[in-house]
Amino acid sequence: MNIKSFIVGLMLMLTASLSFAQDKVVYHFDSAATQGLRGLRSIRNHLDTDPGAKIVAVAHAEGIDLLMEGAKAPNGTEFASLVSALRSRGVVFEVCEITLKNRNLKKDDFVQEAEFTPSGVVRLTKLQLQGYAYIKP
Repeated sequence: MNIKSFIVGLMLMLTASLSFAQDKVVYHFDSAATQGLRGLRSIRNHLDTDPGAKIVAVAHAEGIDLLMEGAKAPNGTEFASLVSALRSRGVVFEVCEITLKNRNLKKDDFVQEAEFTPSGVVRLTKLQLQGYAYIKP
């Protein structure tokens, strides 16, 4: 095999592997009232179009409200059923523990699908450094 054929073959393999690469996306929530419903619907639409996408939703400040037991959007839509449906599709929902402390909340105040991270903004940074695309609904 000559070098030109080898390089062409290598480039084709690289292109093929990139086409199968899984998209990684982090959705950033800091206000449940303004971003909650729109953001959850965007995640659903994202997965409808790209079912293999790896999605993490990170919430801090008032964004954690969308993951609290009994939380509703301003129009009365309950967040829990939307979160549960997305979790069943592989979406990871993370709550900032600094916000919990600042607001005197407990982990028991949140839906069972919620996971916890020491700092929401640090988690956002680390995910972006790992190649996650950043979306703020």
